[in-house]
Amino acid sequence: MTNVKKIGLTALAGTLAATSAYAGALDVSGSAKVTFKSLDTTEHTQNNYSMSQGITFAGSGDLDNGMAISYSYTMTNATFSASSLKLDMGDMGSLHFAEGTSPAGIGAYRDKMPTAGEEVWDDLDGEANGAANFASNGTIGYNGSFGMMGVSASYNKNASTATSTLDGSQFSIVLHAAPTDESMVFYGIGEKAGATKNTGTDLYVVGGTYVMGAGTVGIQQTGVDVATANGDMDRLHASASFAVNENLSLSYGMSTVSFDDNTLVDQEDSGVAVSYTMGSMTLGGSWNQQDNVNGANGTDDTHTEIGLSFAF
Repeated sequence: MTNVKKIGLTALAGTLAATSAYAGALDVSGSAKVTFKSLDTTEHTQNNYSMSQGITFAGSGDLDNGMAISYSYTMTNATFSASSLKLDMGDMGSLHFAEGTSPAGIGAYRDKMPTAGEEVWDDLDGEANGAANFASNGTIGYNGSFGMMGVSASYNKNASTATSTLDGSQFSIVLHAAPTDESMVFYGIGEKAGATKNTGTDLYVVGGTYVMGAGTVGIQQTGVDVATANGDMDRLHASASFAVNENLSLSYGMSTVSFDDNTLVDQEDSGVAVSYTMGSMTLGGSWNQQDNVNGANGTDDTHTEIGLSFAF
């Protein structure tokens, strides 16, 4: 992205050890996207076209102790979307504080499968089933890499919203490794707070990806263990992507959600995505299909999205 403006600022870091006032810079970048969406007949809208605009402010500065601090703030359609604050501690890893985004922990591994666009379950009625959803407001995170091994962890207090009725804290940790230059594997666990004590949700993710030339394949298993009887869900997701050239990428994926409730059948998702980039322009499309939505036999959903975006 091209920086369109730099705004001088003074970052006072008196609360951090061995720091002093530092004059940094705040870079501004933007994007605009025109989207066509086609839903199934029960969700059809009169106008399939829309446009969204985004602006991101990003800044960074060095501390006297050799560490670095960076910040980003994103608005979509003139409304707050996400922000994050990162303290880079060099070989010791990095600390994060995030609102509306998940740079660390199990939220960052909700879906690590290769795709040229959207996930195969995105924007479908049953997209939340079998997913490792973790609160992204007011979340503290840590990322560190030590040789071929790495750790990513997050902590959140009661979803960190003023209106939250959750009781307790939420935490997660993911261990990941790169056995070879082409492969990556991960395993993570987490716990989400419930409405009362001992009613939280346990989460786990396990999976990996492998790069073969221009292609990447991946498989991931996600488990959601809730306090409600027969409410557990498991999602098995596999996908493959292929870079035709430096501009064009294709992907295909599918997932199956199994419900602990034996009155429900498996929810099956599948999707194709394509992305073509030319300079600051990206033309992308995704076609997703979902069978047996929420485990209801014969209930289907579809979503088609084509978008033309520009980065500035």
